Amino acid sequence: MAGASGFLGVRLAERLRQSGHEITRLVRKPAGVGEATWSPSQGRLDPAVLAGADAVINLAGANVGARRWTAAYKNVLRASRVDSTDTIARTIAKLPAGERPRTLLQSSAVGWYGDTGDHEVTEEAPAGNTFLADICRVWEAAAHPAEDAGTRVVPLRTAPVLDRQGSLLKPLLPLFKLGGGARIGGGQQWMAWIALADWLGAAEFLLEREDVAGPVNLVSAEQCTNLEFTRALARRLRRPALLTVPGPMLDLVLGELAGEAQRSQRVIPSVLRNAGFSWTYPDIGSALGAALGQQPASTP
Repeated sequence: MAGASGFLGVRLAERLRQSGHEITRLVRKPAGVGEATWSPSQGRLDPAVLAGADAVINLAGANVGARRWTAAYKNVLRASRVDSTDTIARTIAKLPAGERPRTLLQSSAVGWYGDTGDHEVTEEAPAGNTFLADICRVWEAAAHPAEDAGTRVVPLRTAPVLDRQGSLLKPLLPLFKLGGGARIGGGQQWMAWIALADWLGAAEFLLEREDVAGPVNLVSAEQCTNLEFTRALARRLRRPALLTVPGPMLDLVLGELAGEAQRSQRVIPSVLRNAGFSWTYPDIGSALGAALGQQPASTP
C-alpha cells in the first residue's frame, strides 16, 4: 500500500488487517517492520517488493486543500500522483506474468468530471476541463502499463469523505459550532461526498470483486446540494446556518481552489450500484450523524 500513512490509508490498512490481510507499506524513509522503501520521484521500486502480492493499493498524493494553489504547489499535486502511479504501474509490468499482482486499486477523484451542473454523470462521462480534471486524467493514464500487462486496474474516483478528521468536515465544524455555518453562493450546486465507513467498505468490496475493472465512483447513494448539506450539518449541531459565503470572498481567501468549492458535481455511483454494493449511510443526515458520533458508525 502506497499512501498508507494518510487519512484514508491508515484506516483502510487497519480494516484490511482485521479482515486477515497482510499489509506492506511503501515508505520513503528507511523501512521498518512491514515496510518497503521506494522513491516515486525517481521512479525507483524494487520489483521484488510487489512480486507475488495479491494486490497493490495506491493512495499516494499531496493534499489538494493543504495550501493555496501556487504554480509550484500545482506541480507538487500533479507530480505526487503521477510519479507514484507511474512507478507502481511500470514495476508491475516488469514482473513475470505469474508474479504480477492481480489487482491495482488506484486512487483518483470525482474531480475527473469538472463542473457537471444539474446533469448526472456516471463513470462513462469524459473528463472535464478544470485543473483537477486534467490531473485525474493523467493520473489514471499513468496506470495503463499495469493494465496493459494484464493486472485488473480500478481507479477509485473518490468524493470528499465525511469524518471529523476529513478534509471536508474538519475545517467546517468550528465555524458551524459557533453559529457561523454558511452555504456557498446560492447553495444549489450539487455536492459529491461519501461516508467514511462506506468508502472503506467500497474499497474492500472492490478489492475482492475481481469481476469489476475500470473507474468506480466512490460517492454516496443519494446526492445533495450544498444548501441541503449546510442545513443538515446545522441541524446535527443544533446551530443556525443563516449566512452565505459569496463567491468573490472565497476567491479572495482560497484563490484558484475556490473554483472547486463552487463547482456543481452530481456524480452517480453506477458501477457500485450495479455490482450490488450496499451503503450503510446513503443519505447526508445519517452520514453526518455517524461522522459526528451521534449514532453508531457501522461498517458495511
